[in-house]
Amino acid sequence: MKSLIRQLVESAAPSGYEGAARDLIKELLSLPGSEMQVDALGNLIVKKGIRQPDGLRVMLAAHIDEIGFIVTHVDEHGFIRFTNIGGVRPANCIGGRVRFINGVQGVIYMDRQESADRLPPLEKLYIDVGADSPSSCPIRVGDVGVFDRPFLDLGDRLASKAMDDRIGVAVLIEVFRQMGQSPHEAVFVFSTQEEVGLRGATTAAYAIDPDLGISVDVTMTGDTPKALKMEVSLGKGPAIKVRDGGMLSDPRIVQMMVDAAVRAGIPYQLEVLEAGTTDARAMQLTRAGVPAGCVSIPCRYVHSQSEMVSLQDVENAVRLLVELLNQPLKLTR
Repeated sequence: MKSLIRQLVESAAPSGYEGAARDLIKELLSLPGSEMQVDALGNLIVKKGIRQPDGLRVMLAAHIDEIGFIVTHVDEHGFIRFTNIGGVRPANCIGGRVRFINGVQGVIYMDRQESADRLPPLEKLYIDVGADSPSSCPIRVGDVGVFDRPFLDLGDRLASKAMDDRIGVAVLIEVFRQMGQSPHEAVFVFSTQEEVGLRGATTAAYAIDPDLGISVDVTMTGDTPKALKMEVSLGKGPAIKVRDGGMLSDPRIVQMMVDAAVRAGIPYQLEVLEAGTTDARAMQLTRAGVPAGCVSIPCRYVHSQSEMVSLQDVENAVRLLVELLNQPLKLTR
């Protein structure tokens, strides 16, 4: 899957400007027999399979947007001020490189600080694209960009910007390719604007009206020095979400996933995340409510320029979802 992951993470697609990632996914999923559409918010929706009498309509979502920047001002010397699109933190910016979606590259730095012991807020950071005046600057107010970092192959460990959530996209692409004769109608949603409020999944779930919803996204880990206490580590399998900061997974779906993992001999972890949430929250709250859960990919350094995952975890997440979808699923109380 490394080639697929590289293609996905190296596209530039911040929230609201997901066209490059969406076009790439459309190309990768352009297979005979697949029903594909783009809705009003830019979600790419691909259906596979016909719902059988013992089957469900299952919505699977992974978001295609990434955190980024939007220009607020260009000063008299050509330096660019910006604000965030999604969860951009100053600690992950200083000295970093950016690429605007028009192809222009630049470097992030900061105003001189009175104290070296404190991180500056975003409004004290600027982007240098090599310009010396507004007229020589190829960037204008309202232009958007993302972190600019190449894919790094460390064997089983892979690092890049935008693993959140192109790694989830990669998982769903492989699940789409590997699904057998499922009794379910699987609706794959490559959603937009997750990083700014789960917007794409909210409207897509309303339109699809699924019987069951599953998101695939990254989660934090507790396996780095002095990390928050959390029982999720790289390399120990995909994490089955029990709870996060925005939702409680339906316990029936948690048990379905655990059973599927045990049945197929797939290593797994249980995830309780104290902050943050995923598209599963949007699915859970659509219309009169939808039973929802999430398969999480353990990820170090989330929302940085070098998010890191384990290839084994990614491949096992694919196996878990294929096993789940190829079996009847009953949602009895």
